[in-house]
Amino acid sequence: MKISSVRRGFVAVATMAVAATALAACSSSGSGTGTESSSAPASSAESSAPAETSAAPTETSAGPQQADAGPIGEEPAPIQDAFKIAFLMPDRGSTRYDQQDDPLFEAQIKKLCPNCTVSYQNAETDAQKQQQQAEAAITNGADLIVLDAVDTTAAANIVPQIQAAGIKVITYDRPVPKATPDFYVSFDNEAIGKLISDDLVKHLDSMGADKSAGGVLIVNGSPTDDAAMLIKKGIHEGVDPSGYKLLAELDTPDWKPENAQNWVTQQITQFGDQILGVVAANDGTGGGTIAALQAAGMVNPIPPVTGNDAEIAAIQRIIRGDQYNTISKPIRIVATATANAAIELLSGQTPQATTTLFNTPSQLYIPTVVTKDNVKSVIFDGGIYTYDQVCTADFASACSTLGITK
Repeated sequence: MKISSVRRGFVAVATMAVAATALAACSSSGSGTGTESSSAPASSAESSAPAETSAAPTETSAGPQQADAGPIGEEPAPIQDAFKIAFLMPDRGSTRYDQQDDPLFEAQIKKLCPNCTVSYQNAETDAQKQQQQAEAAITNGADLIVLDAVDTTAAANIVPQIQAAGIKVITYDRPVPKATPDFYVSFDNEAIGKLISDDLVKHLDSMGADKSAGGVLIVNGSPTDDAAMLIKKGIHEGVDPSGYKLLAELDTPDWKPENAQNWVTQQITQFGDQILGVVAANDGTGGGTIAALQAAGMVNPIPPVTGNDAEIAAIQRIIRGDQYNTISKPIRIVATATANAAIELLSGQTPQATTTLFNTPSQLYIPTVVTKDNVKSVIFDGGIYTYDQVCTADFASACSTLGITK
């Protein structure tokens, strides 16, 4: 059974104050080899959509939780133990891990377990480095490890190694299909893909786009990231039945915006004005796509481009009209839920799961699509970013046009 049961009408999100500087595009450093298809009709595109690795995900209970509902279940009671927790994140290509995930996770752990210590490590897109960090955490006596995998295939060896040492492991953000961690917390990645692609298709239809005159590009995430492959699957669920031709598709190496930009530049050379829109899997690849379109002079108007992560740069592009949509995923929701689950596991309790994904009890949250129409209510009224963070001098006029003020 599919993990996503896409829900509509959820534009409210949980409030989250994020003291962030301008976010870099959500990408990873490092090298890799992307995969692409070109001039593929919708039928062949469907055959190239990723199948879930290992066992197919199964939804066994309530299903994904709407993001505005907050972390699932009651907050666990505080404990006085002195547990050691390792928080292993994948990259610094996105500033979210340093600026949001780790501080928010640590704050909730401190609230629930004042004597616990958290060791934050970032693998900087190096799977071998993450392996070494996990081994060091084991050696240093970690009681629980939270793992957001650089390479979800390589992480299939890390998870059982952690468990063999008698240590609990929570996978975070990216699933590890070929292992069975103790728990998994994330936003519903397949739903994200379907949300952004459905929204783009509806937008193209509302614009009166001529399906016979062209089609869309798809710019997926990294082929080594199983979360990216779930997003890809959701994207195809929106694009394949839409009637818009799939012109070409890329699995972007390491999520790097420059890889997306270079590839889209090549597609512009081949397809030109046939490009009616682009489904980009996150704000980094979306930003790279937009840079390519702008460099080619395709700006009157620029074809609509999607995104995901609601980074400040993406919100600015949406406000100015350069990017069509993004996905708001309040990191507070998943960071807090993960900290709650960690304390429950360390206390010998069983965290409440809403579904089972890849044979792992999971909490999944469905986030919110953000466009120019609701950016004020979701991002600013919702407390995700402030006027000063987003509406800098270059964007102040566009903010004012949308009624975004101090």
